[in-house]
Amino acid sequence: MKDASGELQGVAVDVLQELGRRLGVPVKYVMYETPGKVADDASNDKWDASVLAIEPTRAATIAFSPPMTEIHATYLVRADSRFTKVTELDSPGTRIAVNEKAGYDLYLTREIRHATLLRAPSSPAVVDHFIQEKADVAANVKQQLEIDAKRLGGLRLLPGRFMVIQQAMGCQRSRGTEAATQLARFVEEMKSSGFVAEALARHKVEGASVAPAA
Repeated sequence: MKDASGELQGVAVDVLQELGRRLGVPVKYVMYETPGKVADDASNDKWDASVLAIEPTRAATIAFSPPMTEIHATYLVRADSRFTKVTELDSPGTRIAVNEKAGYDLYLTREIRHATLLRAPSSPAVVDHFIQEKADVAANVKQQLEIDAKRLGGLRLLPGRFMVIQQAMGCQRSRGTEAATQLARFVEEMKSSGFVAEALARHKVEGASVAPAA
């Protein structure tokens, strides 16, 4: 995201800047609308390093580091919804709004057997899509759902989670094993040194925690 002056900020920005500093090279950002589009470009030599959710379908072209942070994904429903548990939602006729090609969309695409997924163009658009399409459920990271529930009212989050999203750094597999190994070492050092925890606190990121050491 950007701050009031239009500058990019966030945990990913801090980590990428530190990587560039250690390599002695300037950092140039390639902007994408969604994480899915970042992953789609992994084989097109458009970027050197990224911060993305670890996903098996992305691993064919992206060499992921160990997890850097962990974020819970859960469901939001209308206040009068019959649903009370995350385990109740995979049923015929249930319609779930998700962010297209997000890590949890790919996960639900594999795991959901009976419900239907309705795909929104971005994470902030999921709940509005849920309302517009008169869907039964919105799936997203917990932090975004809490923001939307407060913004709109008449909504509630289901307790618990349906998955833990593990965010990691990644590089193109075409860069070779040495690049992937060095990136993995960098991430582990960023965690053990407290860099990631300090970045989470500095940017007031709620609902995310530092992943355990690999």
